[in-house]
Amino acid sequence: MAEQDRYGGWFGGNKADKVQEKVQQSVPKTSGAEQDRLGGWFGGDKADRVKDAIPEDASTSGAEQDRYGRWFGGDKLPSRADIEKHLPQTSGAEQDRYEHWFGGHKLPTRADIEKHLPQTSGAEQDRYGRWFGGDKGPSAKQVNESLPKGSGAEQDRYGTHFRSNPPNFARLGGTTSTLGLIQHAILPSFGFHGGLSLIAYGIGRYTDTVEAKDWLWPSGQVANAWWSAIGAPVVYGGVPVSVAWYALSYNQKLLLAGVSAWGLRFFYRVASRGIRRGKDDPRYDIEERKKPGFWNKAFFTMFLPEALVQTIISLPFTLPFRAPVATALASPLPEASPIFHSIAIFLFTAGYALEILADSQLEAHQRKKSSELNSEGVWSIVRHPNYLGDALCHISFPLLLFSAGQLHPITLLGPVANYVFLRYIRGDRETEENQEIRYSKENPVKFQELQEYKQTKNSFWPSLAEVNNTWLWAVAAAGAGGIIVERSLYGLLRS
Repeated sequence: MAEQDRYGGWFGGNKADKVQEKVQQSVPKTSGAEQDRLGGWFGGDKADRVKDAIPEDASTSGAEQDRYGRWFGGDKLPSRADIEKHLPQTSGAEQDRYEHWFGGHKLPTRADIEKHLPQTSGAEQDRYGRWFGGDKGPSAKQVNESLPKGSGAEQDRYGTHFRSNPPNFARLGGTTSTLGLIQHAILPSFGFHGGLSLIAYGIGRYTDTVEAKDWLWPSGQVANAWWSAIGAPVVYGGVPVSVAWYALSYNQKLLLAGVSAWGLRFFYRVASRGIRRGKDDPRYDIEERKKPGFWNKAFFTMFLPEALVQTIISLPFTLPFRAPVATALASPLPEASPIFHSIAIFLFTAGYALEILADSQLEAHQRKKSSELNSEGVWSIVRHPNYLGDALCHISFPLLLFSAGQLHPITLLGPVANYVFLRYIRGDRETEENQEIRYSKENPVKFQELQEYKQTKNSFWPSLAEVNNTWLWAVAAAGAGGIIVERSLYGLLRS
């Protein structure tokens, strides 16, 4: 206990209590800071009066414009809330920020634009389909549903046309337009034949034999067929030969086999005849040949035009490989047809047998060194059975494609061009004109027989009078036998 408390009463009462109360009244009731401790000594509680003058709602950011805003005329600057009220509640694009400044929503919003956008693939036919009479073309969804759900390789896209589980590799030729067919199928094919024709021209000019182009006629078409089916996938697709071959369907292999058989027989016939003769074909012993500048023009007048004809004739056995999408979509018969398949086999076998019989019988007659004109055997059916057999073989190729759902209408130009060429350009017409010239000079008897032969037998197509010709029925039997053999082979391969 303090001394002043113990003895305070002895020295005049509670004077210490009075002193304590007075001291406490003089002590400031603040934080202890200098301005609080001494504020009363310099004019009283002025700080408290300043504090009372500050508005209670001045809970701002502490920035200078907020602290002293009221000292200079009030809240003249807009607050953050005022600014946010005037900001556009959109994407921030210029048309959204200032649209109200120029008369309202005159520009379309994103939602408006999206309503007018097509809900499809974005392709041109989908974007503008309704601008030209409605959805006349198939939409992207419809096309996608029509496409096979495979890898995109030909064996997956058209497996239902030919076979079920072929190997997987991508083929060339996904175009379907006419311009695309010309660019990706027909022009490359013409370039292929044109290059071979240039080689044949060089050989012919070096050996002085125009017949060099005849050697190229069958071999070039067969080479183009194999290049389109096997060579292009191997070279450009990087697949092994075995995979490219296995990926072909049965009908495609059958088509290649038929083209190869036709070409090999034709090539053997031309080559063997030229080798035995030892000189150029008499058909090319013309007056134009004797002119000095003949070979300078021969490539453009003889070799290159035939390259164009070969390009058209080979369409049935090149286009299905070079443009598989177009041929499948354009085929009039999308499903397989056994009837047309059998007709195609019949025509090819009958035509091929007719060619073989005509060649063998003509060679047998020539070995006899007879001075008479050959009009026996199949030569008793028409005057040019070998040309007729060739035409039947080429007609069978589009029919085979038709039966497999792979016929593009443009491939029909192949057998038509082949027929026109055989009848009116380089076939029976040229042959008989040459025969008449030679026989009239060398063998008058044979020339007379030729005139009688022309009176009794048609040049190309058999007349109705040939119904009783046994050789005609023999050729038909060969065609029927071809159907039996092919069907048996097909069953054996599937077993």
